[in-house]
Amino acid sequence: MSKSLPYSVKDVHYDNAKFRHRSPLKVLSQSLLTLNTKRDYASCSTGKFLILILIFGIACLMLMGTNDSPLNEKGKVTFVGGLRLGRLLRKPPRLPPRLSPDEGQLKGNTTNSPKWAARQQSVKEAFDYAWSGYRKYAMGYDELMPISQRGVDGLGGLGATVVDALDTAMIMGHGNIVSEAGSWVEAHLLERISQKGQVNLFETTIRVLGGLLSAYHLSGGDHGPKPDVYLNVAKDLADRLLSAFNSSPTAVPYSDVILRESTAHPAPGGMSSTAEVASVQLEFNYLSAVSGDPKYSAEAMKVLAHIKTLPKTEGLVPIYISPHSGEFVGENIRLGSRGDSYYEYLIKVWLQQGGKLNGNFTYLHDMYTEAMKGVRHLLVRKSIPKGLVFVGELPYGSKGEFSPKMDHLVCFLPGTLALGATKGLTKEKALAENLLSFEDLENLKLAEDLAKACFEMYEVTATGLAPEIAYFHTEEYSEDGLEGGNKSSAYAKDIIIKHADRHNLLRPETVESLFVLYRITKDTKYREQGWQIFEAFEKHTKVKSGGYTSLDDVTEVPPHRRDKMETFFLGETLKYLYLLFGDDSVIPLDKFVFNTEAHPLPIRNI
Repeated sequence: MSKSLPYSVKDVHYDNAKFRHRSPLKVLSQSLLTLNTKRDYASCSTGKFLILILIFGIACLMLMGTNDSPLNEKGKVTFVGGLRLGRLLRKPPRLPPRLSPDEGQLKGNTTNSPKWAARQQSVKEAFDYAWSGYRKYAMGYDELMPISQRGVDGLGGLGATVVDALDTAMIMGHGNIVSEAGSWVEAHLLERISQKGQVNLFETTIRVLGGLLSAYHLSGGDHGPKPDVYLNVAKDLADRLLSAFNSSPTAVPYSDVILRESTAHPAPGGMSSTAEVASVQLEFNYLSAVSGDPKYSAEAMKVLAHIKTLPKTEGLVPIYISPHSGEFVGENIRLGSRGDSYYEYLIKVWLQQGGKLNGNFTYLHDMYTEAMKGVRHLLVRKSIPKGLVFVGELPYGSKGEFSPKMDHLVCFLPGTLALGATKGLTKEKALAENLLSFEDLENLKLAEDLAKACFEMYEVTATGLAPEIAYFHTEEYSEDGLEGGNKSSAYAKDIIIKHADRHNLLRPETVESLFVLYRITKDTKYREQGWQIFEAFEKHTKVKSGGYTSLDDVTEVPPHRRDKMETFFLGETLKYLYLLFGDDSVIPLDKFVFNTEAHPLPIRNI
């Protein structure tokens, strides 16, 4: 369990002790001690006289009564009128002990309706089904190939699915899976880290390091190893990943690390992705907080401090940056691949570090605010004929031609915009406390508009599942014969899906935004949309032998299957769906930030 929790185990023991039963003698002795040490009036003659009168009065009351005996027929001590001594001396009602961080974060309350509780249970069963396929055919491998019924290592061979799924199992209360995954981490992961070769800094940080740190925070040790096991493995991994920062001549880290050698080198071509170098800070910050070693946070935060100094286009940045020069490379601006989580981490790192209560990181909020203005001005358009609001790209910079292309990855943005607007509070509460600026309201409206476009990317296809990439019909851009296959969709003519973009990787971004928007707006349409997406996953991606698979073409039924269950299906997609259908008190958005792989990390308590 984390040492830096706002409410620590030590606090739990202290508070619980306050509500334990204490004998009357102990109560009296402590009361007298308090009187002696904190009151001066008892030392004066008047005070002593009053105390004597009080004692004499109590003695008289105890001797008086309507009964000849102080014991009534039931053997209970009584006062005048039959008043029970026990009732007079009873203690005031006691508040219940506060829950530990684990109990308070994971148990929630019982306000969820039976309908949504049943749907949440369905998601939990889907997670169990996905895990059972992985455990049976691919345990210890990075990913499951469910149709081939074998495992494959595509992320460095660190058992990425095990670590990615671990905190999901904790949140769902899947004790057996927590034990299986945690035991594997304890038995194998340190050895794997010391022996494996090349890994990507970003992917390993968000999936493995983030998963370990979230498991450390959420684990109470009831299932699987003790929490410190996760922390110790995380530190060993992070020490090796630091070579990406230490080897670079600038503040921009290299993209690839050789784990067994603790060395690093740039990617082929020499460039790093902007999103990748700027999306490791949540994890390294939290590791510094719980380990007491500032080196992790110091190296990671240098990146954002450096990017602050670089020229931008209305807050928007190119998707490549050079670790050799420290400068951006090219002019391609987009919020899809290689650009997305840069913007996400600006606001989330600011929130993690205390938001408005910590002036040291105001620059992050300023960068985020400027960037969202740039998004609204340069990247937001409406489709025709129905007017879906979407975010496009500038492949050649702000002076070049606009592209109406939107990756499914961009569907993280509605959730991020909503989170940035209310800081995790519900819209109702934020309005009541006068916390929303005009710009916050603008961003919240944009979030809801973009979420509609993201959902319609699912709705227009024959399978009810979104393609990897969609184009939007505009005055300047149109292609015929590339609809999604659902002719009954009202937006069939607004969305264009090219043949090369029709695959579905079980991605989480849309359900992530539905989850955040439901928490903030309380509009049940987001839950209904999430359930519709879940049913489509169940219908078209579930594999009979166990697990779920990616699809080649979402516009055809039955769809051709790709034979890959990505780690983020367990780590993100099913987690967000489970939380969407659950109670708001579980992982509250004003107490946690989710890293870009959906691993919840606590917000710093200032």
